Amino acid sequence: MIHAIAPSTVHLPRGDWATALDGLCACFPRIGREQWRDRVRRGRVLDAHDRPIDEDTPYRPGMKLRYFREVTGESPIPGEEVVLHADEHLVVVDKPHFLPVIPAGGYVRQTLLARLVERMDNPALVPLHRLDRDTAGLVLFSAQPATRDAYLALFRERRIAKRYEALAAPLPQLSFPHTHRSRLEAGEPFFRMREVDGEANSETRVDVVDRGTRLWRYGLEPHTGRKHQLRVHMAAIGAPIRNDRLYPLLQDRAEDDFSRPLQLLARGLAFVDPLSGQAREFRSTLSLGRV
Repeated sequence: MIHAIAPSTVHLPRGDWATALDGLCACFPRIGREQWRDRVRRGRVLDAHDRPIDEDTPYRPGMKLRYFREVTGESPIPGEEVVLHADEHLVVVDKPHFLPVIPAGGYVRQTLLARLVERMDNPALVPLHRLDRDTAGLVLFSAQPATRDAYLALFRERRIAKRYEALAAPLPQLSFPHTHRSRLEAGEPFFRMREVDGEANSETRVDVVDRGTRLWRYGLEPHTGRKHQLRVHMAAIGAPIRNDRLYPLLQDRAEDDFSRPLQLLARGLAFVDPLSGQAREFRSTLSLGRV
């Protein structure tokens, strides 16, 4: 691992290339040849036996290569993660707004996983679930492979209670608590979701925690875990979450405005520990704006 990030794997397809470097350049045309050559020279591309290749390593059809993702000029993301709990099996962290949980797109080192692996010196850390990078709050990590599946089963079998808070416009016309069900599918562009006709595959219970003049604080309990579920459901009932740049309409995503975080917080997680049998509950120390 480098900078807490494990390498990615590619199998080179059949092609008329002399070297493995040529094959990489053809498979990833958006990455310049000089950039690949630089990675090779620094030992960032490995063969199937985890040995660094060189610029003259011959190409073979189907050869397996492992490479470390890098982002040139990766911008720092403000905010610091807070470790709320750590034992030999489980780590619970408060994630700040804007910080991705895992490497993706233009973020590798500026991710919650990379920060934690470096901070805790534990390359075995793996997130048990995900939060949108725009959402703040609780994220659970497995600290070792031996007990990982026991905790993953909590999410697969829906044996974990999740509670969120959100700030959005008042909905005096609705009776609360209100349950919203719909069928969610991938939309356009690819990173958005949409509601479509058909059997519901998502369900959220919405209640009111605090009623202000301009905004209400809502308590959200997702009974399913679809991508962007809470954001889509709140927009669908007429109260898009404050500062949401994706729903109901896609807004400019050119730059992050760190002064306008999405007002959505993963507030609480509760479950029966699969190892000890004891009830456990964690609550975020973060807070949203005032209503």
